[in-house]
Amino acid sequence: AAGAAEAAAAVVEVGSAQHFEELLRLRAQSLLVVHFWAPWAPQCAQMNDVMAELAKEQPRVSFVKLEAEAVPEVSEKYEISSVPTFLFFKNSQKIDRLDGAHAPELTKKVQRHASSGSFPPSGNEHPREDLSLRLKKLTHAAPCMLFMKGTPQEPRCGFSKQMVEILNKHNIQFSSFDIFSDEEVRQGLKTYSNWPTYPQLYVSGELIGGLDVIKELEASDELDTICPKAPKLEERLKVLTNKASVMLFMKGNKQEAKCGFSKQILEILNSTGVEYETFDILEDEEVRQGLKTYSNWPTYPQLYVKGELVGGLDIVK
Repeated sequence: AAGAAEAAAAVVEVGSAQHFEELLRLRAQSLLVVHFWAPWAPQCAQMNDVMAELAKEQPRVSFVKLEAEAVPEVSEKYEISSVPTFLFFKNSQKIDRLDGAHAPELTKKVQRHASSGSFPPSGNEHPREDLSLRLKKLTHAAPCMLFMKGTPQEPRCGFSKQMVEILNKHNIQFSSFDIFSDEEVRQGLKTYSNWPTYPQLYVSGELIGGLDVIKELEASDELDTICPKAPKLEERLKVLTNKASVMLFMKGNKQEAKCGFSKQILEILNSTGVEYETFDILEDEEVRQGLKTYSNWPTYPQLYVKGELVGGLDIVK
């Protein structure tokens, strides 16, 4: 019976800030996972079920539910702006965060932190040095780097969305990093750059600023001179058609053709033993439409030798 009661109580419900602080102290030796949830959000109910399952698999991890709006002091302290959000604590210190209903990611983080053993909150300074090295690499990962909430396809805050729209409008080529995916980067970058909010835009590893700065640069026409432009489509197609001496633009790739004509042309090329590279036009709408005009050839597959169009399936046959 005791076992059953324990299993039932595997996920602890917290109703006050005092209760929460007490739990942090009591469970300091183990990993504590806190789900900030709301009864009106169906994805929260779903993640509560996921937590209950994880609690069975990870008896040494403490799982806690905290209704975000019912305990506002705690939610505000940890900048909880949406539900579900998960915070991870060890030694009463927050060590990680996950925003959104991502069951696989939650499972992964729980397993990772549960297996990394207990560690003292302070002590050796090496990890911090590694973080600044990591941030340096990340800010230099592309000529233009955007640290944002969410992804360019799916921004998860209004400021990040506006930033992406401005960059796209100016045809600026940029890579992005979702700060919701990595709590260490999210917190570390604020200190590293001495800039407290997101999004943050970097060019050649230097912080340009947040949304307001970018809007000012746009208004004064300086944005285009600071940020690298995406190559014009024609230049891109020229580079792509010359990427290998034999280039096949097809639906799908070498491993898996996604249309009968592309499949036939692969079989012919494979039987001749010619070395060739492929490009999947289904992955890139800009190339798919642009190449038709560029080569004046309306259909796919298209085969190029040394950048020159040979033709489609009939010609290859």
